[in-house]
Amino acid sequence: MRLSAHGTWLAAAVGIAAGWPAPAIAQAPRYPAKSIRLVNPYAPGGVVDIVGRVVAQKLNESWGQPVIVDNRPGAGTAIGTEIVVRAAPDGYTLLATSSVIATNVTLLRLPFEPVADLAPVALVAQAPYLLAVHPSVPAKSVQELINLAKAKPGQIIYGSSGAGTTTHLAMELFRSAAKIELLHVPYKGGVPSASALFGGEVHAVFYTLTAILPQARAGKVRVLAVSSAKRIETAPEIPTVAESGLSGFEVTGWYAVFAPAKTPRTIVNQINAEINRILQRPDVREIFVANDLVPLGGTPEALGDYLKIEIARWAKVIREAGIKSQ
Repeated sequence: MRLSAHGTWLAAAVGIAAGWPAPAIAQAPRYPAKSIRLVNPYAPGGVVDIVGRVVAQKLNESWGQPVIVDNRPGAGTAIGTEIVVRAAPDGYTLLATSSVIATNVTLLRLPFEPVADLAPVALVAQAPYLLAVHPSVPAKSVQELINLAKAKPGQIIYGSSGAGTTTHLAMELFRSAAKIELLHVPYKGGVPSASALFGGEVHAVFYTLTAILPQARAGKVRVLAVSSAKRIETAPEIPTVAESGLSGFEVTGWYAVFAPAKTPRTIVNQINAEINRILQRPDVREIFVANDLVPLGGTPEALGDYLKIEIARWAKVIREAGIKSQ
């Protein structure tokens, strides 16, 4: 068959084109392709360090890339948090932090806004507190403590880890809910406040299971209730504050992972999915339970909503009680 000049040119053009390589389709680089920095805004050795290092180790094992915990304490966690806020939103700088991120919004003048400047990734764990009294206090239940405080307004002394700390806010929420007057003595840290309870310097505290339970079992303090919504696995005989008469009462320390705002959603979802998978591992759950932590998990949206709720709740408590950070 004869081809016209036009047909000959078209056939030649098709033949040449057939020999060209197809244009490459742009693909996003695989994540993670390099090491990840997990900033901890606290000094080494605390609960955030335990949570952060477990998560970092397991992510390293899953992805084959180093996940390095970088402790950057200072300014009530603001220094380490700001490092993440200012970092590139590429998934290679993350934040492991605590519930302090919700209270600092009201207590401190921050150079960032957590809701706007951070992307929620995953709520990792929570830690309830125990309401404990010295054995000299003639109260064997939450209701008896409330009745005692009403009979002696301002004479029941409670200790805390310092003004504006979770242990302080927990007792202020308790005081407000019970409509009682208590006297607050702030200490420079949780250990001194617990020691003050053991020595009878203060009458009551909200403090961690790890510090309180052994002393309670030795008869040195009396535990009245746990601050979480549900009873705890390690001591199911202890009632919650809510079931002891203050309906709806719940206070826990919580620990979560955030990324810089504008981190691609695909990367946030990938990290979230892996953290949720990690939290189902028996070895991880064993470590958490041994440190009185309750593994959680959930979606980024759930963490974002929870952060907003916590900010609003504690802002109300802080303002009504006139609390100032020291």
